[in-house]
Amino acid sequence: MDLTQGTQKEKTTRAKKMMLWFGIASLLMGFAGWTSAYIVSSSREDWISELQLPQSFYISTLIILVSSITYILAKKAIQQGKLSLCTRMLWTTFGLGMVFIVMQFRGFQEMLGNGYYFTGPTSSIKMSYVFLIAAVHIVHVVAGLLSVSVVLYNQIKGRYSPQEHLGISLGATFWHFLDLLWVYLILFMSFVK
Repeated sequence: MDLTQGTQKEKTTRAKKMMLWFGIASLLMGFAGWTSAYIVSSSREDWISELQLPQSFYISTLIILVSSITYILAKKAIQQGKLSLCTRMLWTTFGLGMVFIVMQFRGFQEMLGNGYYFTGPTSSIKMSYVFLIAAVHIVHVVAGLLSVSVVLYNQIKGRYSPQEHLGISLGATFWHFLDLLWVYLILFMSFVK
């Protein structure tokens, strides 16, 4: 298929999708680097192998998975012309994203309460990685929330319809990526001792 063929709208759609996938690929490479460094560092003598991740991290995992479901429901609603349902599901997705971030910070508080710090004399290399990986993911969830905000604004302004909903589709793809990335990270940090 020749990517230069088609209407201007089709070309623009392909370009936007391609840009999103390039962004996702670059994020994957960054997290692959951090998780690789985590594995390499696990052979150090000062590595803490018995560390339990905070309960809040597991609760936030459930929350972000539910937020993916609400984004799927928003996309289905717009495809069926159910505009108000789409708007409600987008608001719900946004709210769940905010709760995810709150739970992540509670997880940080749990770690600090257990005497684990990002840096300093009582920190460890493993805890530094856990803090770093979770914090960088939070930054990307904030970007995801900005994306949801733009989609929500456009939805409220009536810019989407059953025939025209590229923004919702792109936003949903990015959001699902962030969700799956967190599931991978929590499983990785739970099982790679």
